[in-house]
Amino acid sequence: MPSSATDSYADLTPDFVLDALDSVGLRGDGRMLQLNSYENRVFQVFLEDGRAVVAKFYRPGRWSDAQILEEHAFAVELDAAEVPVVPPMDLGGRTLVALEHAGVRHRFAVSERHAGRAPELDDAEVLRWLGRFIGRLHTVGAQRPFAHRRQMDVATFGERPRELLLAGDMIPDAQRPAWQSMCDAALDVVRTAFAAAEGVRLLRLHGDCHPGNLLWRPDEGPHFVDLDDACTGPAVQDLWMLLSGDRAAMGAQMRCLLDGYRAFMPFDVRELALIEALRTLRMIHHSAWIAERWTDPAFPAAFPWFGSAAYWSQQAVQLREQLEAMEEDAIEV
Repeated sequence: MPSSATDSYADLTPDFVLDALDSVGLRGDGRMLQLNSYENRVFQVFLEDGRAVVAKFYRPGRWSDAQILEEHAFAVELDAAEVPVVPPMDLGGRTLVALEHAGVRHRFAVSERHAGRAPELDDAEVLRWLGRFIGRLHTVGAQRPFAHRRQMDVATFGERPRELLLAGDMIPDAQRPAWQSMCDAALDVVRTAFAAAEGVRLLRLHGDCHPGNLLWRPDEGPHFVDLDDACTGPAVQDLWMLLSGDRAAMGAQMRCLLDGYRAFMPFDVRELALIEALRTLRMIHHSAWIAERWTDPAFPAAFPWFGSAAYWSQQAVQLREQLEAMEEDAIEV
């Protein structure tokens, strides 16, 4: 897949990370933990003044400076509106810092450490609280558009990933025809679903609102620590990944989410018909994401089965299942 040497984080040594923070007045005491993140490199750093901060080094070449700064501005805007997010710290009048090292331009941001655990999604009251939280986020998100961030659409999350995968060599020859056939058929139905929903409101979103990206504190409720995938799209994109189980279970969960959501934002029920289309785009995009990052040593280690005949056969089967799911009526709320 298309890649470049800038995919490597090999030069992000502990000394470099500490020096980078020192350059903005945050002096580490030498203790550091690398936190889980495939896309970026994220470190919890303990400071000499007793605080702990989180330093996020953005993957070189993924986002433009304008896109990152727009993410930061959205987080600051949400924080000012008292929506529970962790904004980037002001580092001497800037939130994004760039340093050249070993021929690579590394960009980083720093935030306060803010811990939590995964929310209990089988609790109806937790779902209502999450709905209120996302509704509040969307109230701010609807106030103005993004100028630089991606849009959740078929071209960006379906057609481009398909082209990248077919242009590379990650799909074995024996599995390529079946996967391509199912992918093309699925994208046709996705296009139809988006066309049928034409006119639904698009707004600024978290963009990747799955349970692993939500942190919960029992006395405080949910918060986000990262808006790395913030994008423009329909509101349901920030709701559907919190659903699980069969159609009846998802319908009940969505009713709880919307009970809370509608306290702050109206919801167009036409968007419910986009859930399976959005799930299909996520599947295709996820495969392309792994393929694009394959030169990063973390990815073959984390996804050793990727590229195998079994994986691509399974993907073709799942796309066929998505075709059937998209033909069904939307879940009832």
